Amino acid sequence: MLSRTASSLYWLGRYVERADFIARLVEATVRLGALSARPAGEAAWASALSVTYTEEAYAAAHQSISQQPVAHFLTLDMSHPGSIVRCLEQARNNARAVRTSLTREAWTAINRLWLLFAKRVSPGGTTTTLSLIEGVMAEARGFEGAIHRMMDNEATMLIQLGAAIERADNTARLLDVKYHLLLPEGEKVGGLVDRDQWTTILQTVSAVTAYRWLYSDGLRPANVIDLLITRAELPRSLAGCVEEVVEQLNALAKRTGLQGEADRMARARIARMQKTRAHEVIVRGLHEYLQAFIRENALLDAAIARQFRFI
Repeated sequence: MLSRTASSLYWLGRYVERADFIARLVEATVRLGALSARPAGEAAWASALSVTYTEEAYAAAHQSISQQPVAHFLTLDMSHPGSIVRCLEQARNNARAVRTSLTREAWTAINRLWLLFAKRVSPGGTTTTLSLIEGVMAEARGFEGAIHRMMDNEATMLIQLGAAIERADNTARLLDVKYHLLLPEGEKVGGLVDRDQWTTILQTVSAVTAYRWLYSDGLRPANVIDLLITRAELPRSLAGCVEEVVEQLNALAKRTGLQGEADRMARARIARMQKTRAHEVIVRGLHEYLQAFIRENALLDAAIARQFRFI
């Protein structure tokens, strides 16, 4: 496989996963404001910008933080790389470059995602925004399903590897921002707003039902942290993403014979993750742990690029 093809497949997986995550984040933030007994308002939308690393870009173009401008910024704004539409543009460009490696269903799902934004200039009000977001998530699930029905070869492995790297980064940033930035000043830990926000985090990663199955003592932040870091049975947990990365790298090594720095880093990371306990992470510093994970994930991404000779 050409290095340029490998790069396009890997980044196709990353960009679709990123678009889906931003959509989930916007949906959860909209619902938090609409359904919470005490909406977080500006703090919730500011945290959405923090999770996507777009605070500076937003501040340069807007004066106030509220649902309408932030929702537009994160969905339809082509001026920065952190919007859904820009992610889908990049995903579609990468898909076009590897069109012969994709099935018709996978290519069609990418096109349908892109067409959701054709000629749209505003996300609209709450109902219209949620409708747009639900469309993005539905088509992203369609793309994921199409990939799982493709032949099990280097193309599918690279797409899934990119998605797993992206998913790990997204979950770590989401959990880090919630733990440190989201709760408004004057609101108590464990209060109504705090509980609503932890529920929103679970909704963002589709883990509300999983939490209820695994924990019987009600909603507790320590349990949410445990779920999103150490429970590998949850695909969007850090442990689940770490395992997926190792599985895809192992599969690629068998198919291509390419092994190296990325494999060693991934295996070392999973060995540490298997020994990780949530209560120890909290005691030692959750923010520091998550920041270290994000940095390591970026280093692993760079190692993958070198190993597969991305251009």
